[in-house]
Amino acid sequence: MRNFMLTLRIWLATILLFGVLYAIITLIGYYLGFGGPLLFGVFAVVIVIAQYLLGPKIVETVMHVHYVSPEEAPDLHAMVEELAINANIPPPKVGISEVNIPNAFAFGKSKRDGRVCVTRGILSILDEEELKAVLGHEISHIRHQDMAVMTLISVVPLICYYIFISTLFSDGDGDSGAGIIGLVALGGYLVGNLLVLFVSRVREYYADQGSVEIGGKPHKLASALYKLVYGTAAVDKNQVKEVEGVKAFFVNDISDARNEIADLKQLDENMDGVISQEELAQLRDTPIKIGTGSKIMELLSTHPNMVKRIKKLSEMDS
Repeated sequence: MRNFMLTLRIWLATILLFGVLYAIITLIGYYLGFGGPLLFGVFAVVIVIAQYLLGPKIVETVMHVHYVSPEEAPDLHAMVEELAINANIPPPKVGISEVNIPNAFAFGKSKRDGRVCVTRGILSILDEEELKAVLGHEISHIRHQDMAVMTLISVVPLICYYIFISTLFSDGDGDSGAGIIGLVALGGYLVGNLLVLFVSRVREYYADQGSVEIGGKPHKLASALYKLVYGTAAVDKNQVKEVEGVKAFFVNDISDARNEIADLKQLDENMDGVISQEELAQLRDTPIKIGTGSKIMELLSTHPNMVKRIKKLSEMDS
């Protein structure tokens, strides 16, 4: 039932996004004729195809990824292969990103083209079971194929923005309706971005659940997430900025790590730097406290609030 509700939310948001785009294109068609919508439709298809084909290469370049063989990283390959079998997907390519920020990410065009990568930074701060839980999260993204959904919907705000910018350079003819089209497109761009962020946050909950389903332990994933926030907060800000463009692929929002620490302190009762199974079980029946600023930031984030996310994991622990 939980899977169904998460999937339903993603698809409803996706339908709404394309509904916004359809409304804008219809408005353009009303004022400009069929040539306008057709042109933007072709433009949309070209952008989607370009993202689909070039996306993996862009991620590899930005994240300095190199793929490793089973001989080079036997333990990493063993974990990925075990989780892939449990997820019933082809084993993805395994890579290491030469980035100090502790994290992991998955990308690719399809299940058969899946790639799972870890950064150098994550290998030094997680234990084996924590790393396995994180890898389970990333493999679940491949299993759910939500990477393709994100590629598909992220183009909608881009098209709306393009339409808005194009109206700024119109000839100003009052009968053209350029002003109305521009305002609607700007509204579509703002609403579209919020919906894309919403879908991104939902898919993270979905992947957390998927990790537990294929062998990750809830308290180990919770502990890993906790460590990743603190680990990211300790990294130089300039290093974070270098990879912010692909942060939606990461396990947590690297841009908001420093802000999340204040709320996270309530989870680690003995302050030993990990979330134990007992601490996670206790959280299941304990109200969480989230600051107003954190609630607002979550609406503008690619990832759910970390305290809420770990609270959700407590409900999966048995």
